[in-house]
Amino acid sequence: ISKKNGFGRALRKLVKWLLVLLLAFLVGTCAYFGIRGYALYEQASERESVAQMAEGIRVSSAYVDLEQLPQVYLDAVVSVEDHRFYQHPGFDVLATARALFNDIRAGSIVEGGSTITQQLAKNEFFTQEQVVERKVAEVLMAFDIERQLAKEEILELYVNSIYFGDGYYGIANACAGYLGKAPADMAAWESVLLAGVPNAPSAYAPTQNFDLSCQRQRQVLVRMVKYGALAQSEADAIAAQTPASLPR
Repeated sequence: ISKKNGFGRALRKLVKWLLVLLLAFLVGTCAYFGIRGYALYEQASERESVAQMAEGIRVSSAYVDLEQLPQVYLDAVVSVEDHRFYQHPGFDVLATARALFNDIRAGSIVEGGSTITQQLAKNEFFTQEQVVERKVAEVLMAFDIERQLAKEEILELYVNSIYFGDGYYGIANACAGYLGKAPADMAAWESVLLAGVPNAPSAYAPTQNFDLSCQRQRQVLVRMVKYGALAQSEADAIAAQTPASLPR
């Protein structure tokens, strides 16, 4: 019995030290990427301020104010990209945790979890490289953006700068290029269709594969119903209005 007790104590001691080493490794890893991410954030902040970033987007001749955009388009963007946009401070813990769980389960990056503010920070201040330190820098920059700009300003900057495929940046250029009209003149089905494109512009661009962009549109409609932006009957009506091919 004494030998068994001795073996049990040794095993518990070994497990305890392994847990201590694992914890130390995790703390060290977090500190490493945290320091590198902060340095990356500082470099980006020194190159360009949030105010300069915003002004750089606003000077575009194709810039449009939120008031010129259909409400259904804005609701679609928030529903599909960041449904807690008006509640979080730039970083959504729940969305990030969900994305991390789904990525681990899939064994690859299948979900990003980035907020609209993080996407704006990434697109305007950093590269698209998927590295941990860039993600840390992106979150820090998102906090800066949220402190200095109102939610409406952030959303406005986002839709005026996001890439829609086929060389079109910003909703006005996308409307002109794909639909031949101004954003204010978009029909509901067009608004929801374009709201889904930036997730994967090369795949969802209407001129590349209209059937696929319509599949994405239906996914956006599902999100809009789920988060209360549309009733199911309204979503069904929008889907029914969508033509079989892109009008020219």
